[in-house]
Amino acid sequence: MIDISKYYIVILPLVVLTIIRIIKFIIFFIRHGYDFNYALEHGVTYGHMPSAHTGFVVSLVTSVGYYEGLNTGAFAVAVTFAILIIDDAVRLRMYLGDQGRYINMLTQELNISEDKFPRLKERVGHRKAEIVVGGILGFILTLAFATALS
Repeated sequence: MIDISKYYIVILPLVVLTIIRIIKFIIFFIRHGYDFNYALEHGVTYGHMPSAHTGFVVSLVTSVGYYEGLNTGAFAVAVTFAILIIDDAVRLRMYLGDQGRYINMLTQELNISEDKFPRLKERVGHRKAEIVVGGILGFILTLAFATALS
């Protein structure tokens, strides 16, 4: 029999990621007029409330800190990883969205067919509030699950 408790450090962030993605889908579904197909097509992609990437990586940091300790190399690596992921979610992907918007404007201005150059997604990154909510959800859910499972 496999003792699954040895893997909580990885399982909990994956569970939290799934929960946050479900929350994200529900919020997107409600905000866009209860259109299930539209929400399924656009609501499970990058951006929007809350940040699943941030929730996952904060959950990972919390899990490593809870099970391995705050004074370990694993915790330091997890924090460094979290900084990179969160920075990517905020800054880098916002730049990608800006580039998409400018390319879309150019193709429209030049009257180029969308069949030849499909419209690019302009909303790729996260707003700061989406990052904060994702991080809070990741921390609280992981701490709640870890405490309940102990």
